[in-house]
Amino acid sequence: MTKILLLSDTHSHIDDTILKYVKQADEVWHAGDIGDLKVTDTIKTLKPLKAVYGNIDDHKARLEFPEHNRFTCEEVDVWITHIGGYPNKYNIRVEEAIHNNPPDLFICGHSHILKVMPDKKLNLIHMNPGAIGKHGFHPVRTMLRFEIDKKEIKNLEVIELKK
Repeated sequence: MTKILLLSDTHSHIDDTILKYVKQADEVWHAGDIGDLKVTDTIKTLKPLKAVYGNIDDHKARLEFPEHNRFTCEEVDVWITHIGGYPNKYNIRVEEAIHNNPPDLFICGHSHILKVMPDKKLNLIHMNPGAIGKHGFHPVRTMLRFEIDKKEIKNLEVIELKK
């Protein structure tokens, strides 16, 4: 079983509360708009990190992280990208690939809106953890944590922090 902390849209912000949750996870996944790489550098000192760059990220982040990160966690096929859209409204950048080879778990950020929803047509789960940074229109900062146990995604929890 692997405990995952999923975050996005840090926009250069990292604090002790976020780090408390990082320490409780086995792995941290970041769905882009990192901002300053001190965010990911700090996380990497504590836990394994899988991340992608977002539209606000500079050339340094784009050299360190891919636009798309597809990997297997336990027995779950995971695809993380920053701008991915939602079931029935996937972004043009991913639309063909997601229909031709859908993952089990599709993760994106960008919207600053927390959503977890199934795509019944493609038989996948879509997750967007919202935004944990302080920059943006979101009234509450959010992250997700969950467990992957072989093929099962379970114990999903929304973490809300004041802005």
